[in-house]
Amino acid sequence: MSTENEGTAVPPAPSAPPVPVETPAASAQSAAPEGGAPTAQLPSVPPSAPGAPEQTPAYASMGAGTPEAHGHAPGAPVSAAEAGWPPPPPAVPSYADGGGSGAGGWGSSYGQPAPKPKSGRGGLVAAILVAALVAGGVGGGIGYSLAKNNDNSTDSTTVSAPSGSGDVKRASGTVANVAARALPSTVTIEAESSSGSGGTGTGFVFDTQGHILTNNHVVAEAVDGGKLTATFPNGKKYDAEVVGHAQGYDVAVIKLKNAPSDLKPLTLGDSDAVAVGDSTIAIGAPFGLSNTVTTGIISAKNRPVASSDGSASSKASYMSALQTDASINPGNSGGPLLDAQGAVIGINSAIQSSSSGGLGGTSQSGSIGLGFAIPINQAKHVAQQLIKTGKPVYPVIGASVSLEDGTGGAKITEQGASGSAAVTSGGPADKAGLKPGDVITKLDDQVIDSGPTLIGEIWTHQPGDVVKLTYTRDGKTHTAEVTLGQRDGDS
Repeated sequence: MSTENEGTAVPPAPSAPPVPVETPAASAQSAAPEGGAPTAQLPSVPPSAPGAPEQTPAYASMGAGTPEAHGHAPGAPVSAAEAGWPPPPPAVPSYADGGGSGAGGWGSSYGQPAPKPKSGRGGLVAAILVAALVAGGVGGGIGYSLAKNNDNSTDSTTVSAPSGSGDVKRASGTVANVAARALPSTVTIEAESSSGSGGTGTGFVFDTQGHILTNNHVVAEAVDGGKLTATFPNGKKYDAEVVGHAQGYDVAVIKLKNAPSDLKPLTLGDSDAVAVGDSTIAIGAPFGLSNTVTTGIISAKNRPVASSDGSASSKASYMSALQTDASINPGNSGGPLLDAQGAVIGINSAIQSSSSGGLGGTSQSGSIGLGFAIPINQAKHVAQQLIKTGKPVYPVIGASVSLEDGTGGAKITEQGASGSAAVTSGGPADKAGLKPGDVITKLDDQVIDSGPTLIGEIWTHQPGDVVKLTYTRDGKTHTAEVTLGQRDGDS
């Protein structure tokens, strides 16, 4: 699966989320404003024209302090309003598929599968396995024959199933039944850049027109002149093209070329109705093993996650994620997270890993039971926007907040990136009376314990939504209603 987001640690996310595995720190993008902490401005209302085309890296959120993901080292101020978005990536989980250049699966970097050995010990082992299977088949046949010849023996203690008893029936609520219904609508995605680098991820049928929903970091390699293919479990492979991608949300939509007429979209569930303890089923291609099914439960909801592939040039994605202990590994990125009825409740996107080695002794990280999925309610809206316009739309408050931990909330910085104002004049925050130094502690009823948490929570809303912000100023608590603005595109 390609849902891994491994990479540089992003500035610590809220204290609530699990501390992601340590990942190599990315070089700082710029010096923080004098006397201030690294900042990332929440995009403010765009001046006028629509945003620039979005460019999205592959995520594999795993890293120290937060799930691994693409990210810059904390410390560089970023202004979403004027200097561009997104803010400097906080420490984040790595993409399940590895994300980024060459990242391949959930929680690991993209990477082409190692070629099978053509000779030597590997070949010998393969031959021995085949021989063992053949011998087993022969043995089974002989055993069946002997048993049949002795059926009339009074000494027989075996009981044979009645012939013609029919196929085993599996109830609709079983994992086997859900998997049988969902697998035909799940694809393994191979993305390759014009230079030949790339990796493997997962996606699933979104509609009958041939649109496939997946992670941005899964297809990032193929965005500019690359090659993209999608393979179904029955072996049928189709060329595909990117319709739109949202780096900040880590969501992308691709479309099959010459799509078949019998596509069956997966049923989309209601991620808001999910409860901790609910059963989950994940489908993907961990470490290139396509059509793999794993199970678990919802371990937590509204988990603040900032993920990145860890490269110095990558930007973080933010989500208020569904956390699951279903086994998710590099290559699972973009795959569906299903409920017990087979409805999609999330898109597997990042994992937190120990980064202590991977399959076959590689450096890829693996599952330790901490996987994160983008809630389907949010992903569905983003996908529909991408299909309609090709560009993502982000809700904003028009203020720069610190990405550092330990501020007791999301602190509005004294200065924005490149010397710009921390609170955009005439923007939503300005109209609501917020000022530099204010510390936002709640958005509606959701506790805000850091800048990344605030960003992820804001992005679960839509431009025009009215939210109530609780903040502290000079030791006193205040509240303000803010009408969210909007920014078009990832730039």
